[in-house]
Amino acid sequence: MVGARAYIFFGLNVVRFLSIVSLILVFASSIFVIVTDVEAVNAFESAKQSGNVTAQDLADCEYIENSTVPNQIGGVFWAVINRLLIIFQVIMLFLSEIGWPSPFFDRFFPVLGSGFGLGALGIFQGLIGAAVLSQHVDDFTLVSAFFLFVLGCINMFLGLLFRESAKSRRSITSWREDAKGVLPTTNLRTAANLDLNRSGSSSSGQSSHSSTMYEEKTAGGVTEFGATRNPSRAGYGFGRQGEKAAGLRGFLISKPLETLPRYAARPTSVPSQSSRAASPQPRFASSGTAI
Repeated sequence: MVGARAYIFFGLNVVRFLSIVSLILVFASSIFVIVTDVEAVNAFESAKQSGNVTAQDLADCEYIENSTVPNQIGGVFWAVINRLLIIFQVIMLFLSEIGWPSPFFDRFFPVLGSGFGLGALGIFQGLIGAAVLSQHVDDFTLVSAFFLFVLGCINMFLGLLFRESAKSRRSITSWREDAKGVLPTTNLRTAANLDLNRSGSSSSGQSSHSSTMYEEKTAGGVTEFGATRNPSRAGYGFGRQGEKAAGLRGFLISKPLETLPRYAARPTSVPSQSSRAASPQPRFASSGTAI
């Protein structure tokens, strides 16, 4: 059964995918608007030079026809700079969404790095969408900007909900690492050896498997209980060497007293079962006048 963690992972990645799509659409629409504005400005300049546009028409027109360029000093320059900045921001947000390069964002743009959530990303997307929607644009640019603004609002909500853990929850690498930690790891060799041990077919097979497992554990520096083996501190066991090493360190190993369990009966004297007859007892008495 799929848990809540899986639903959160897939849900966040669906929003991530839609966010990437919206950024690509805004990137394409911004390039399209730049081309349209340049063509409109060129047509306007050619009409002005040909005399088709009067001074009164220039004064009454706030924007150049069929463009987003304002009819003022430096209007073309600022319109193009606006689109170039939007394209630059979209590229940065796109790279932040795909998570590459993560160290670059963690150092130079921390709010878009792995240590922050989706709130800052949603704010940037909302600002870009509102900047585009505040102008009179074509239908394609209008739909793309509105789509980006909606995704920005969703990312802001997810940022408030999950905070800084949102990006780690949707990360594919973190999902794989957590899955490796939850699922048991095994291989065919150990599984076959365990089957042989459980069947108990022969004692030789069990001894060879145990020796093999012991050699693998000792070679890897790990004991049978998972602890790390230190080669500089070798064990001496419970024999004479261990007792000697303990005595040098000031420890005294005493031999436990031999006792019987409480439920055992006390030993009783057993009559002799020897085949030889007992020696006869003397039946004479000493005389009172004997010397």
